[in-house]
Amino acid sequence: MIKPNASIVVLTGAGMSAESGVPTFRGVDGLWEGHRIEDVASPEGFARDPELVHRFYNLRRAALNTVEPNAGHVALARLEREWRGRFLLVTQNVDDLHERAGSEKLIHMHGELRKARCECCDAVFAWTKDLDSGTRCRACGEIGGMRPHIVWFGEFPFEMETIMGALKRADLFLCIGTSGVVYPAAGFAQIAAERPGCHLIEMNLESTAISRQFDEHIIGPVAVELPKLVEQLLAA
Repeated sequence: MIKPNASIVVLTGAGMSAESGVPTFRGVDGLWEGHRIEDVASPEGFARDPELVHRFYNLRRAALNTVEPNAGHVALARLEREWRGRFLLVTQNVDDLHERAGSEKLIHMHGELRKARCECCDAVFAWTKDLDSGTRCRACGEIGGMRPHIVWFGEFPFEMETIMGALKRADLFLCIGTSGVVYPAAGFAQIAAERPGCHLIEMNLESTAISRQFDEHIIGPVAVELPKLVEQLLAA
């Protein structure tokens, strides 16, 4: 399908982690665990009620202790290890399942639950405990500036320059378990498609808002279908 030294960019979304038991948190009514998005996932919500936001993310962080990577995570880590060309994995997910499966060439464009950031000095720390308004920054010593290292609505995703560069060089763009409605990630397929000869594959449980942009569609569980696809790519 593609040359053995081709450049691969993979984008993963909530459907990737859902098969490991990580809840998507956003319900059909648009609420996150019963909260409005703007109350728990925006700078304004954090300024208004920081303890509510901290509780919300503390629960999500603790929930990571109850889940494990699925076969799809493991397959992507294998593809990274064995692929001879360029490889970049971009995830919209804030869990650490890709790392725990062995992925290293990885960008968390929406941040990471197991990291915290100080708004006073911009220091970023590995973080597995709870956060609250009384948490002191390990770097500058200030109290009240610590927040989840998460990209909230209205904030700019991380490492976009690196991601855009990889998309423009991609020979294969693989989009896994994402709804295709949240930008800028929803526009990645269009960017990759501008490169002559780039092959675009979407893998999901159903069609999405951007399905028409892809050359190939794989419908089914990621934990079942992704290992098959990786086997095919490595055998080519």
